[in-house]
Amino acid sequence: MTVTADPFAPEFRNDPAPAYEILRDTGRLHEYRPGIYLVPHYADCSTIFADPAFGHGYFSGINPFRPGIDPRTLPGSFLLMDPPDHTRLRAMVAPAFTSRAIAQLRDQITHTAIALLDKAVATGEVDFVTDIAYLLPLTTICTILGIPPADHETFGIWASAISRGLDPDALLSDNEKQARAASVLAFTEYFTELIGRRRTAPATDLLSALATETALETKELVDIAVLLLIAGHDTTMNLIATGLLALSRNPQQREILRADPESSRLAVEEFLRFDTPVPFPTRVAMQDVSFAGHTLPRGTGLILLIGSAHRDPTAFTTPNSLDLTRFAPGQPTPRHLAFSHGPHFCIGAPLARLQAEILFTELMTRTPNFTLLDPTPTYRASVSMRGPQSLPVRMPA
Repeated sequence: MTVTADPFAPEFRNDPAPAYEILRDTGRLHEYRPGIYLVPHYADCSTIFADPAFGHGYFSGINPFRPGIDPRTLPGSFLLMDPPDHTRLRAMVAPAFTSRAIAQLRDQITHTAIALLDKAVATGEVDFVTDIAYLLPLTTICTILGIPPADHETFGIWASAISRGLDPDALLSDNEKQARAASVLAFTEYFTELIGRRRTAPATDLLSALATETALETKELVDIAVLLLIAGHDTTMNLIATGLLALSRNPQQREILRADPESSRLAVEEFLRFDTPVPFPTRVAMQDVSFAGHTLPRGTGLILLIGSAHRDPTAFTTPNSLDLTRFAPGQPTPRHLAFSHGPHFCIGAPLARLQAEILFTELMTRTPNFTLLDPTPTYRASVSMRGPQSLPVRMPA
C-alpha cells in the first residue's frame, strides 16, 4: 500500500498526529519509497523490535537508508551493528548503565539540575532548551566519560552537528553534511588522544574503565564514546524540553505534578509516550520475511513510526491526551516503545529517566509557576530527533 500521508512533511512537523491517524486508518504497511515502508501501529512496531529477522543491515551491506556507505565512517557505528558484534560490545558497556550503577549519579545530577534552575530563577526569563534541557544531559554524559569542563561547550557543538546529521543524507544540506563530517573527525581525534592518556594514567571515569579493563580496540572505544555522547545528550534534551511543553499546555496535569513533585518518575514515562524524542527508528529485513500480508525481501527498510504507535487507540486509551497517571502501578497500560526493546533496547534508558525525573522534581519544587512565553514553538527540522528549537520561559521564584 502506498503512503497516504507523509509524516515527514513540514506541515506536520509541529503536530504529526493527523498524519499518524491517516496512516493507522489506511493500513499496516505503507510504501514510502521503493523498498522502504512505514509501520504506524503499536503491535507491529513492538513485534519488529523483538524479531531477530529485523536488524540494521549496515555491516551486511543491505541497509537501504544509506546504500553503499561504509558504516565505519558513520558516528557511533556500534549502534548500527547487529549480533554478534553488537552483543559483544554492548556486554562490555552495559555494566556502567544498569539502574544500580546509574543511581550512584543521582547526587551529581541533582546538584547540576539545582544549579541550572536556580540560575534560571535568578535570571527570570530564559530559553529552557538552551539554558537547561541542553546543559543538564551534556554535563552529565561529559562527566561520565571524564571530559574536562572546559571542553563541554565544544563537545556540545560537535554533538549537535552529528545529531543533525543522523537524518538521511537526502534531507541534509551540504553544509550540514560537512559539519557532521568535521565533527566526527574532531571527536575521533579528541577521543583517540584521550583514550591513549587513559590507558597509561586511568582516572575514575567510564572511558578509563573501558580502556583498561576490556580488550576493546581504540577505534571501538572511540565509536562507543561518540555514541554515548550523542545518544545520551540530544534524546534527553528533547525529553526534558517536550515534557515542559506538555505541562505548559495541560494545566490540569501540571497541577498533579505540582501537588506531588515526587511523582515525576511516572510523569517522565508519559512524556516519553506523548511526544517521543526518537519518533522514527529504522529496521531492515535481514532475510526474506512475511509480515502484515506482504513478503518483504532481504534488505527491505522499515521506518517504525513510534510517535504513531504511541497514539494508537488499540494500545492506549485516550492516546492523544496527556495523562501523568497513565503508567501508575496497576494501570492496564502497555509499555511505551520510546527506548525500543529487544536486543537494541536503549542502553542509556536508566540515565535518561533519572535525569528527567530529577529535573522535573526540582522544577516543580523551585519554580512551579513557570510560564511559557511562546505557546506555539517551532520544532527542529530533524526527523531523527524530535524536540522544540527553543522554549522562552518566565521562571519566578
